[in-house]
Amino acid sequence: MVDYVEKLIIFISTPIYVFLILGEIILSNWHNRKLYSVGDTVQNLYLMIANMGVDVLMRGITLFVLLFFFDYRIVSWDTRAWYYWGALFFAEDFIFYWIHRIDHVVRFFWAIHVTHHSSDKYNLTTGFRSSVFQPVYRFIWFIPLVFLGFEPFDIFIMYSITQTYGILVHTKTVGKMGILEYFLVTPSHHRVHHASNVEYLDKNMGMILIIWDKLFGTFQAEIDGLPIEFGLYEKKIDNNPANVIFHEWVSIYKDIRKTNGLKNKWLYITKPPGWSHDGSTLTSKQLRDHIKQGQKE
Repeated sequence: MVDYVEKLIIFISTPIYVFLILGEIILSNWHNRKLYSVGDTVQNLYLMIANMGVDVLMRGITLFVLLFFFDYRIVSWDTRAWYYWGALFFAEDFIFYWIHRIDHVVRFFWAIHVTHHSSDKYNLTTGFRSSVFQPVYRFIWFIPLVFLGFEPFDIFIMYSITQTYGILVHTKTVGKMGILEYFLVTPSHHRVHHASNVEYLDKNMGMILIIWDKLFGTFQAEIDGLPIEFGLYEKKIDNNPANVIFHEWVSIYKDIRKTNGLKNKWLYITKPPGWSHDGSTLTSKQLRDHIKQGQKE
């Protein structure tokens, strides 16, 4: 059943993606905005295919683990009821917020997620620029959902649906969306998330609902007069296929090699990106604190 529904989602969403991407390319060329390049788009597709391959390999393990814990669920639902699907939507969106936030604040997970942020281009195909190895551990975060009585197959279906929306907000061609800005992750909010400006780093982690960011202090609206810069903060990487996926692991290895003591070596893996034992590099919070301090002076 889940395979059928996922195939149906792909069947419906694919022509929508193609139509919108072609439209964005036409608008980009018409207005000479240079939103696309062939190399960047091919790289986005390569990362998507690599992610799909890992996802297929992990599907059996993911299903086995979730079905195992589902036997110990503490809640039972009528899975045909509308409120079951409503509760699953909110619960899964909440879980995704924390998956995404941890991807940004723990360097081990950032090393996997960084591929999604590594392009200085930003367009609808950026949504396909996947974190290749995320399927290896993502299912761990879904275990609380099965404890709460949500069927593993239904979790897969809801994830596919929400991912579809998440891809469509990767665009510079849609401005602010009025009242929707208050509760949805809009293109404006997600542009902030992909920005490399210090003021925007590690903000707007939600998939569909922006309310989690507003509740937990990670929300940031686009700032008037501050043009968004895309890509990685103070870092330009070699775009060969292997380096795009593994460059942050190489950086972690180099940082571990250059420091003494197990504690510092461990902290280079578990602290936020930018943390250093000697203060030679800074986290996004430290960078923002420096800006605020400079403004006060």
